[in-house]
Amino acid sequence: MFKKILIANRGEIACRVIKSAQKMGIKTVAVYSDADAQALHVQMADEAVHIGPAPANQSYIVIDKIMDAIRQTGAEAVHPGYGFLSENMKFAEALEKEGVVFIGPPSGAIEKMGDKITSKKLAKEAGVSTVPGYMGLIGDADEAVKISREVGYPVMLKASAGGGGKGMRIAWNDEEAREGFQSSKNEAANSFGDDRIFIEKFVTQPRHIEIQVLADKHGNCVYLNERECSIQRRNQKVIEEAPSPFLDEATRKAMGEQSVALAKAVNYTSAGTVEFIVDGDRNFYFLEMNTRLQVEHPVTELITGIDLVEQMIRVADGEKLPMKQSDIGINGWAIESRLYAEDPYRGFLPSIGRLTRYRPPVEGKTQAGGIVRNDTGVYEGGEISMFYDPMIAKLCTWAPTRAEAIEEMRLALDTFEVEGIGHNLPFCAAVMDHERFESGNITTAFIEEEYPEGFEGVTLSDDILCRVAAATAAMERVAEIRRTKISGTLGNHERKVGKDWVVSLQDQDFKLVIQADKQGSTVVFEDGTEMRIESDWTPGDPLAKLTVDGAPLVLKVGKIPMGFRIRLRGADLKVHVRTPRQAELAQLMPVKLPPDTSKFLLCPMPGLVVKINVSEGDEVQDGQALATVEAMKMENILRAERKGRVKSIKAEAGASLAVDEIILEFE
Repeated sequence: MFKKILIANRGEIACRVIKSAQKMGIKTVAVYSDADAQALHVQMADEAVHIGPAPANQSYIVIDKIMDAIRQTGAEAVHPGYGFLSENMKFAEALEKEGVVFIGPPSGAIEKMGDKITSKKLAKEAGVSTVPGYMGLIGDADEAVKISREVGYPVMLKASAGGGGKGMRIAWNDEEAREGFQSSKNEAANSFGDDRIFIEKFVTQPRHIEIQVLADKHGNCVYLNERECSIQRRNQKVIEEAPSPFLDEATRKAMGEQSVALAKAVNYTSAGTVEFIVDGDRNFYFLEMNTRLQVEHPVTELITGIDLVEQMIRVADGEKLPMKQSDIGINGWAIESRLYAEDPYRGFLPSIGRLTRYRPPVEGKTQAGGIVRNDTGVYEGGEISMFYDPMIAKLCTWAPTRAEAIEEMRLALDTFEVEGIGHNLPFCAAVMDHERFESGNITTAFIEEEYPEGFEGVTLSDDILCRVAAATAAMERVAEIRRTKISGTLGNHERKVGKDWVVSLQDQDFKLVIQADKQGSTVVFEDGTEMRIESDWTPGDPLAKLTVDGAPLVLKVGKIPMGFRIRLRGADLKVHVRTPRQAELAQLMPVKLPPDTSKFLLCPMPGLVVKINVSEGDEVQDGQALATVEAMKMENILRAERKGRVKSIKAEAGASLAVDEIILEFE
């Protein structure tokens, strides 16, 4: 077995690989850029080598710099993680030439399957059902428009060397095909050093289901069931689960056997993933093969008990697979929520900054018998950079059934504390409560269909509101008693804490009475409904873990005048807890209106201005492109929301802007 391996990656996947290597007694080498000098993967590894400036194209994807790090440290093998150089044939060849083992497939398989154009041709030749499209190289935007018309709109423009949603655009007409072609080429060049683009038919109402395969160097190959990855935004996955709630055993077997046949046809070894789109009749079509470890591999590990990273290392060392296809089962259900540094209230645009608070839920077995796992690459006090992918953690839960796994995820998301940056925890929580997700009736269009105007938070049900009202009333009583004791020591007499309260939240008022005892409180509502509250919450704690009528309730807590800022289940609430007289007077207070920003184009996220599309004095139309801003390797085109005239331009190409900084002003 290898004595030392180098991880040619960063962030949570580098940390993930280090954990398996440590378990196997293998020493690890991390590489890092200027931006990652204090990163978690650098701290976890036995050695670390600096490889250059922050931009990935000057550090993490420069093959010569990785090779230099290998020579400096004497690493015998390299695990590439995903992204960066993980599917780069030239990198695999460079390692072979150096006599260093690549913990992944042979360079020939990467060449055949890693290139999406070639892989589709090979799949078609092998009799695999594929999506209609144009697999040749496309020279310019005019040719892209011509091909798109021939294939038939809608079409998807994809980077040949792409992955993770980078270099991918959906076009519904000629204009979008033209714009999408250029943006896809730019993103592909920046992310992968390869700007080739191909076009395929975009299948509407599809499910994205993928098969995990694992093959050794002795001709053995198995499939480890499927993963459902249909909850996506910007063609990038947000929620994954294993198994799929849609597949039956016959379809699973057919997809798995086809995936294994394809892997064997190209002499594949190591872990790989064959991706399909599946229609409502369970017809499946080959999309691509990812010749690497997938981001969502933990859900497969949780339902099979197989450590995929460990098996990749063992296969690379020449060992045979320890399992046969008949040994692979499905144990329970697993769900993964990707925690991204992005703002779901602003169209999932990236966010950067310092993690002033980062407290994931406790990993391991839960009180209900499930499992919580959190793969992460950050820590409290660390910086989220604009240079890399915005994913900072993968929160996973396991339980015997899908419904129980969802419930475990709800509690885990409510327990996860993140402050200092915009993040998508509220959106992930909203998905867990969505009736379509609960029923398993999902497609890749889920976000577009259910949030057509964007994510605007969650309106909680009356049942949950009552539970929150009862809990916060009990919490306010505890806080008031504490304040009374403090003020009582300063004055001549002690204030008494009353029993009658009015809780206002989400435009509703709940009148209630609190009957407290040593074990907790009984809250009685105006209609006679009673709820029993038990908790050890202390005023000032940012997380309150309570039981309401015996059921768990977890609240993220912040203080506001006469109440709390409460976050749970995707909702962000101002909860006011007042005496009846205070509630009466509060009705007379005027409402403060937000400032009018309708005449400005504001930068929606921290980023770099790539292009200004208009000039001062220009008339613009609804939907017209105004500017392009790049952040975290993604180009974002900002468009006019209505007709108007440009009065002045406040930013220029090359400028770095903060959130809500003015780009231009309208008359």
